[in-house]
Amino acid sequence: MALNFNQYATEGNTFLKDYAKEMNMPNDRNKAGRVFTSIMHALRDIIPTEESLQLIAQLPMFLKAVYVNGWSIKKNKPKIKHMAEFLDLVRAHDGSAAVNDFEYSDEVAEQYVDTTFIYLRKYISLGEMEDIRDSLPKDLKSMIYSNLMF
Repeated sequence: MALNFNQYATEGNTFLKDYAKEMNMPNDRNKAGRVFTSIMHALRDIIPTEESLQLIAQLPMFLKAVYVNGWSIKKNKPKIKHMAEFLDLVRAHDGSAAVNDFEYSDEVAEQYVDTTFIYLRKYISLGEMEDIRDSLPKDLKSMIYSNLMF
């Protein structure tokens, strides 16, 4: 199998352009990329490693790279049980840009999370989304459950 990095770059740029439009930030792909990366890294922090590996298997190459970049597999996962804690984790992954990216608003941040999971259905099977949902704490299941049918 030959690696076609130009194809991955093209697909990644197309994804980012479409995702930015979906997130209502069509003129700020950098922000869209930071938001997406932060949400994916927060997700991988709280789901079991085995579930992450199953998720990665379904992602196209350019999204696999985003997901695993900087990943350090830890046995002790953060104790995230509520949406506000998850949003704090997302913001932590965004670093100093979080102040502007998430507009000091849990409502905006939660909308970004919802939109991201809806958008990911283009790549992830319904069964895998259900598996991810099932691995989440009770109060976080809704971030995937409400979006499964899209």
